[in-house]
Amino acid sequence: MEEETHRSTTNNPFEIAQHQIDIVAKRMKIDPGIIEIIKQPKRVLEVSVPIRMDNGQLRVFRGYRVQHNDARGPFKGGIRYGPQVNLDEVKALATWMSMKTAVVDIPYGGAKGGIICNPKEMSSAELERLTRRFTSEISSIIGPLRDIPAPDVNTNPQTMAWIMDTYGAVAGIAEPGVVTGKPIALGGSLGRNEATSRGVVICAREAAKVTSTKLEGSSVAVTGYGNVGYNSAWLAADLRMRLVACSDSQGAIYNPDGLDARKVGDFKARTGTVKGYPGARQIPIDKVVELDVDFLFPCALENEITAANAASVSAKIIVEGANGPTTPEADDILFESGTFVVPDILANAGGVTVSYFEWLQNLRREYWTEQEVNAKLEARIVKAFREVYELSKKETVHMRTGAFMLAVGRIASVMQQRGLFP
Repeated sequence: MEEETHRSTTNNPFEIAQHQIDIVAKRMKIDPGIIEIIKQPKRVLEVSVPIRMDNGQLRVFRGYRVQHNDARGPFKGGIRYGPQVNLDEVKALATWMSMKTAVVDIPYGGAKGGIICNPKEMSSAELERLTRRFTSEISSIIGPLRDIPAPDVNTNPQTMAWIMDTYGAVAGIAEPGVVTGKPIALGGSLGRNEATSRGVVICAREAAKVTSTKLEGSSVAVTGYGNVGYNSAWLAADLRMRLVACSDSQGAIYNPDGLDARKVGDFKARTGTVKGYPGARQIPIDKVVELDVDFLFPCALENEITAANAASVSAKIIVEGANGPTTPEADDILFESGTFVVPDILANAGGVTVSYFEWLQNLRREYWTEQEVNAKLEARIVKAFREVYELSKKETVHMRTGAFMLAVGRIASVMQQRGLFP
């Protein structure tokens, strides 16, 4: 049976996430009521976050924490800051996190948080006050056995340190397991910073194997040269893959002869953008996804590849470092053209996998070497890739449908066994 065509007319991320679940529900013998539960978040908390700015003015920000499904374990998911944050985006990301943890088979459910703000226009002191006030507002629904936040777009280990400290002050206990992605000195895990990117590159390597693509010397384009994109680029270079293009919110650069991933990263650290990097020519940001390359790593935000540009994508293999970069309609176009896509809920699951390892280390109060962490990550990602690939081949579907079938099946099975209360 060949992949069915599933047309979606929306770029709303939450509607896309629900549509992706509907696609696999049609193929699986699962109680429609269970599917309806999986399509909706269990809890949505919207809070006002008032803080005093450095100039003495009082400002009120809007924050969210969405808890999607905890059938398989505590909620888990990042917190992002940005002017474009909205509730549907957070609901979608929480849903995808439930799928992601099920694909790599770790005992978590999905959650996500966000605050509408522009962190680039705020001081460190303002961001600390914002983080601490937000933490106090959501403290009743997070905790090491309830919901464990982590860094995401525009948040980092320092943000997690503030959350951990504030939660400890409110709860009256010092509990490192309330967040992951913390500084190492506060109980963070070695290997966590590059974990998402390491998962991306492991998936690229495995995709090369099943598609008979030569890895050494292969060309790579990366959109979104932030933490995930940058680390993916230099880890790929360690496998002798060749970075030829990258972009950020301000510009994009291209050199078919290759770019030094670390030097580009150093340039961005100094200037704030990859734009203007010497030895490369500037290209439009939206043209990076259309370059004729062996590998494309979309590591920016949602909806990078849509029905409008999917037919122009020339990459042989796409490995999604970002969440939701490809719409369902674009998936169909890419599948029909023979492009091999490793979906986000598999490709970027390295971060939550090592977050799980960090959480285990916190609960046990024991800590592993970076070699141990990386070895455990490799084993889990490779196993998940093989399971998704084999299921997609068996069902004659693309990898995203295979990944969602695996995830929804695991969540539904647990929900059916647990039953419904009352």
